Amino acid sequence: MQHRIVVLGAGYSGAIAAGRLARRLHREDVAITLVNAESDFVERVRMHQVAAGQELRHRPLAEMFAGTGVTFRQATVASVDADRRSVAVTGPDGSEELAYDTLVYALGSGWNDQGVPGTAEHAHEIGSRPGALRLRERLARLAAGQPVVVVGGGLTGVEAATEIAEARPDLDVALVSRGGLGDWLSPKGRRHLRGVCDRLGITVHEHTDVTAVEADRVGTADGTSVPAAVTVWATGFAVHPIARATTLEVSATGQIVVDRTMRSVSHPDVYAVGDAALAAGPGDTPLRMSCASGVPTAWQAADAIAARLTGGKVPEVPLRYFNQCISLGRKDGLIQFVTPDDRAVPRALTGRFAAFYKELVCKGAAWGVANPTLGLPVRRHRTAPHPAPATPAAEATA
Repeated sequence: MQHRIVVLGAGYSGAIAAGRLARRLHREDVAITLVNAESDFVERVRMHQVAAGQELRHRPLAEMFAGTGVTFRQATVASVDADRRSVAVTGPDGSEELAYDTLVYALGSGWNDQGVPGTAEHAHEIGSRPGALRLRERLARLAAGQPVVVVGGGLTGVEAATEIAEARPDLDVALVSRGGLGDWLSPKGRRHLRGVCDRLGITVHEHTDVTAVEADRVGTADGTSVPAAVTVWATGFAVHPIARATTLEVSATGQIVVDRTMRSVSHPDVYAVGDAALAAGPGDTPLRMSCASGVPTAWQAADAIAARLTGGKVPEVPLRYFNQCISLGRKDGLIQFVTPDDRAVPRALTGRFAAFYKELVCKGAAWGVANPTLGLPVRRHRTAPHPAPATPAAEATA
């Protein structure tokens, strides 16, 4: 019988894992099913561009995986039974259960309202394509001079504020940050970011906590309010809630606890990748939720699964950071180089070259989904006659 591999989620990490497995394993030996709620692959790192009115290339998943050995199923995941090794999904033809021998959990994350009153009712998110499209429609209806407030001074908030300000210079754009503007960057990076915000006319409210969101304003901890015809909420992400409802071991954040090969520490037939996994990088520091983390975790999981099924040596992909790539509109950017554990170093690239660099990174990420072995020739291996379902503890002592 074929070994059944089910991959949940076709973001960067899930799609890469599915494609890489299909190129590592012989088609007669495995059945790989990729489940995703949307029919297209979504370039999540470009959602601020969608919100600002730009059109992106459509990438139908059925076409991307045609002829690869991966079966694409458009469906929403309802639940996971990790003990029975089955997944309940709902698709165009109704509800059904998918049984698996190996599960790759890549359902990722969505916006996090942080429990702030009024956020769910009045704020917009750009962590998903539907959210970015709703924001685009709302921005298009705004008259000149109307205020737009972006809450969140991290990468997502900075990219959203600068993209909107560049695309709509007639709007009054403000950025509200709990800390200092770009306080995680190097001095050079901070200076450049501040200069771009000044050039684009973005009002920055630093060291400001938002405590409430209303239809026409946001309230702050010091009792003042910032006018907002539109509020964009970009304060971080929360993982998909399904894992927390299973018997899988999860962290306080709801991420699946995994070992160095992205395998669940409680269920050895389950792997988690991307934002869904609590994975450790250099110095055992948890990896941040990002495409930069998701891609190498997908490589690691796919290669580990293939090795275990074929009796090969399980590799370990280095999980480390090199830089943070930040677009500041279409004409400017910031590439902040970092230590392996993601701390800023003095060196940074800025300006048009940095914008070009970031664009190459975005294009490269999408290309990597369609080319999960980076264009290198591969050989599909046959699975071992009786692959042993070794536990993580048994492997550690082998």
